[in-house]
Amino acid sequence: MPLPLPLYLLALAVFAMGTSEFMLAGLLPDLARDLGVSVGAAGALTSAFAVGMVIGAPLMAVLARGRSGRSGLLGFVLVFLAAHVAGALTSSFGVLLASRVVAALANAGFLALALTTAIAMVPADRTARALAVLLGGTTVATVVGVPGGALLGAHAGWRAAFWAVAVLCVPAALGILRGVPAAEPSPEGPSLRAEFGVLREPGLARVLVLAALVNAATFGSFTFLAPVVTGPAGLTSSWVSAALMLFGAGSFAGVTAAGRLGDRHAGRVLAVGGPLLLGGWVALAALADRPAVLPALLFVQGALSFAVGGTLIARILYEAAGAPALAGAYVTAALNVGAVVGPLLAATVLGRPTGPFLLSAGLVAAALAFAAVSGSRRGGPASRC
Repeated sequence: MPLPLPLYLLALAVFAMGTSEFMLAGLLPDLARDLGVSVGAAGALTSAFAVGMVIGAPLMAVLARGRSGRSGLLGFVLVFLAAHVAGALTSSFGVLLASRVVAALANAGFLALALTTAIAMVPADRTARALAVLLGGTTVATVVGVPGGALLGAHAGWRAAFWAVAVLCVPAALGILRGVPAAEPSPEGPSLRAEFGVLREPGLARVLVLAALVNAATFGSFTFLAPVVTGPAGLTSSWVSAALMLFGAGSFAGVTAAGRLGDRHAGRVLAVGGPLLLGGWVALAALADRPAVLPALLFVQGALSFAVGGTLIARILYEAAGAPALAGAYVTAALNVGAVVGPLLAATVLGRPTGPFLLSAGLVAAALAFAAVSGSRRGGPASRC
């Protein structure tokens, strides 16, 4: 039985938003020069987006609470589109910074609502597959959208990349308008206080911590792949995009695998994938100076990172079933806490070219230790999340 078409329309919007979130890495020098600021100052655009995602997830979910999935999703996509039009038109760094914050808030609200809308569209035994389709939009963004945005920016200027993201939002908005059901949610549901109270549940708190640690490991190394490729590996800068694409292709494979296995074998995916993920980061740190094996390791590590991460997302939504309006916000906040903290920590160990890989190994080791300790305290196997 095929999955509903609206899921793929939501994934298109996630693809546009994922492209926007990551594309600035290749646009900052041109953007900084055009707006008359330093590259370091321009880097604040990335931080502002990430912080906006963390804060915006619960805030936007609360504002969208009680609205139909279609109206909330459409509203967030249109705000996201408008923020990119404003960013493409402005010559003020301050306005551009504000537009990134607005875009992040809209992105956070959309993803939080899309996650809960996606699982509502399918039977309980197909939740992981539905999430895999949705999260596939992010992984495809790393494979196609981010390099494409960088290439477009290099040939037509950074503003062209902003316009391209805005254009991508148009078919996504039309698809949501025509494809997502307009039915209003039932007014009978848990109170807002009760939904926030779910955070006190040990099972949910446990999986949120694990997801944040795994995502911190992923983005801590992903952010600083370029110095490894051009440093220890001894490859030219033209290989950086290829390395990012390989990692992204692996992440798509990992999300797809998590979708196939996560509904029935989540515990096994985590029990096997977690130690392999740790071993993979250690292997990358040890073999980063061998260009013959680096591409394969990047692909495998992308797959493991997103297979484990995607399975943890499904577990968060399961544990947060008592908070139907905010469950997606909890996922979004946890992932973006990791996406903010990971690169910040990795930046402190750049004195050693493979430092980010070792840091990622440490973060995954911490996640495995936490899972084991918290699992034993709950009286269940450590592999169950």
